[in-house]
Amino acid sequence: MILKVLLEYAPEVGDIDSQVSRWAEEVNSIASAEIDEYFPNNQRGQTPDNYVCTYSVQCNSCGASIPLVPKWWIRTRSDGIDVVSKPTIGEDGSTSYEVIVDPSEDDLKGFNPSEGPVSRGGDAECINCGVVTEDDQVRANFQSGDFEYEVYCVRYVNEDGSHGFRSPAEEDEEAFESAKKKINSDFELSTFLNEPIPEGNKTSEPQNYGMDEWRDLFSPRQLVCNYEYVKAINKLEPSIREQHDTQTAEAICTLLVLAFTKLIDRNIRLADWDTTKGYPNPMFKGKNFAFKRVFVENNISVGGLDFLSSVEKIYDSYSELVDYLPDESRSASLSVGDARNLPQESNSISAVVADPPYYSSIQYAELSDVFYVWMRECLQGVFPDMFSRSLTDKDSEAVANPDRFTDVAGEEASKRELANQDYEQKMSDIFSELYRVLEPGGVMTVMFTHKETDAWDTLTMSLINSGFIITSTHPITSEMPQRAGMKNSASADSTLLLTGRKPHEESDPENAVPTLWSDVEADTREAAKEAARDLLESGISLTKTDVIISAFGPTLRVFADAYPVVDDQDEEVPPRKALETAREAVTQILVDEYLEGMDVDTLDDVTEWYVLCWLVHESETFSYDDGRQLGLGIGVDIDEIKRSTKTWRKSRGDISLRGHDGRVQNINEKPEDRSSRLPIDPDDLSFPRSLDAVHAAMHVYDKKGETVTIEWLRERNFNTDSQFKATLKALLQVLPKNHEDWELARDLAVGRTSDVLDLDFGPNIFADDREDTSQQSLEEF
Repeated sequence: MILKVLLEYAPEVGDIDSQVSRWAEEVNSIASAEIDEYFPNNQRGQTPDNYVCTYSVQCNSCGASIPLVPKWWIRTRSDGIDVVSKPTIGEDGSTSYEVIVDPSEDDLKGFNPSEGPVSRGGDAECINCGVVTEDDQVRANFQSGDFEYEVYCVRYVNEDGSHGFRSPAEEDEEAFESAKKKINSDFELSTFLNEPIPEGNKTSEPQNYGMDEWRDLFSPRQLVCNYEYVKAINKLEPSIREQHDTQTAEAICTLLVLAFTKLIDRNIRLADWDTTKGYPNPMFKGKNFAFKRVFVENNISVGGLDFLSSVEKIYDSYSELVDYLPDESRSASLSVGDARNLPQESNSISAVVADPPYYSSIQYAELSDVFYVWMRECLQGVFPDMFSRSLTDKDSEAVANPDRFTDVAGEEASKRELANQDYEQKMSDIFSELYRVLEPGGVMTVMFTHKETDAWDTLTMSLINSGFIITSTHPITSEMPQRAGMKNSASADSTLLLTGRKPHEESDPENAVPTLWSDVEADTREAAKEAARDLLESGISLTKTDVIISAFGPTLRVFADAYPVVDDQDEEVPPRKALETAREAVTQILVDEYLEGMDVDTLDDVTEWYVLCWLVHESETFSYDDGRQLGLGIGVDIDEIKRSTKTWRKSRGDISLRGHDGRVQNINEKPEDRSSRLPIDPDDLSFPRSLDAVHAAMHVYDKKGETVTIEWLRERNFNTDSQFKATLKALLQVLPKNHEDWELARDLAVGRTSDVLDLDFGPNIFADDREDTSQQSLEEF
């Protein structure tokens, strides 16, 4: 739908501002009149635009209701007025809520808004009696429908457009009950979106909380509100068709529906409340259907998240596209279908640009269904071919989705293995089809931002199997760090453009002579190093992870030229071997570039791995696969060291590095009272790893001060220990300067402790980070 707007309607229909505005006003007039009663004004003319909601379950001990709220803050803005909702349990066990704007200490009277009934683990503590209902029981309540909706704050809009917050009132609850009655009394609405949510990788998340049909993703008030806009659009569609030519009518309907479905993202039970802004969050902050204990019922007829504002934003984007086009412009030829069966003739295309799904990173089809079911209600009559299916096609989708293979997995192949094979086969078929339509010498560029070696391994084999010659990868800093789901994800910070060409003369892969990996390895290593050096010398601002991934292109070209590659046992070597070699080689280049006068090979393996993780990823949290690959390169099995060294922990499937405070026992406690979970005893006279020694020194300095630390260092001969000094120096160069460990490392490196350690640092070790030399505009290129 977006491509039709971009490539067909913008060049052919052009500016239709007045037409879109007119029909948007009519849609809003019809729908807003129908939903007005569910957002009642009070006597001051304050119209609710957001109901901040949660759920309550009954306490098994005292019978009181337990609101499932993690924190009671409504807004915590540093530049504005704070807002809090304060609960009170009545004699009948129900909860009432008092919203306090800019609360004083007297207002709170010992009440802590940062401590709600729900813990991070999902357990719920009764406000009345203090008995905890465990997360499993809470989930069971949702699955059986044994819960209640609760409004615990109302954000309203005044007649002048300003906003405020108030306590929920009786009329708000009555309006909610009216929405429930509307659903039960309206036959069409009572069966609206009652199709079951299919089993899947991400769809299991709402199903765990009793949301089995698409309508279940919405509270009664949300469902009625959204439905009335669908109904209004459908009511006006025949009139739009009568008064405009076919293409203009399609464009108007499409823009209206895109504007409406954009509102679904914040008017659904899966969209929570942003307490820092006092504003609804979007549903897809992550790439999942994560359950939210706090959600928002949004009045899409008023306020900043209303239908007319959404239409205006959508049209502004459309208008900008129209303005880009020359006076006489042609539309593109747009087709919807399987990329394994293109309509183009063989050898007819000069260039192909592809943005394929990133392996298992995002389950696009599963996630898009939540919008598809609403768009289908509006546009099935406009685009019957595009919306012929009740849901999107999961079986044909080129992603690695293990849940699609649950029923066929067995001893011979796991779900993951079958998913990988399916993805590789589909991508091979797609690339083969692109190879067919490309003319000899034609170029294909593939966008790919995944960091995991498995993903690159699969993509590379697909390209090789298709016959492409891999030539390069180019990093382009394009991903927004603030974008939902990007931070700490498996995607790189830049978009990587991998380039391949169709050769003028096709080779015969069946008669290709295998090449020994031992003959290819040195060339692979040198190609990766040369690519890394070129990037570092270019002055372009890239993350070190992107420098590594950018070396994959030249590496894979060497590998593809030599393909098939076999080892000494005549076993085929996969592309991942070349990628692992490239990672090791580029990591050494980064060490030489950024670790002043250091040879990390002299450090023990665990300390070296820890230092390299900080150097390469520049963050304490990063992909598990990245950390594992980095460990394999220096002979460290990170799973084996996890429990014994406590250098890292799992965080939502990623690695999170631990600092000194997560590893060292408290020296101020008696030895018998110290936590045995922490592996480092600061009273020890020697340590198995130099990282342990440095972390212990940081702890002593932090808890006991400089004088005690000096004696502690001398007693253990760290004043003459080259490993200790090298580790301290390395941490000073790789840790972020706002990290507590960096500040303690700096304190050890200066003052009287510096005299004891006799450290020799270069002039730049305490300097600010390098100047940002990233390209700011095309003119600077």
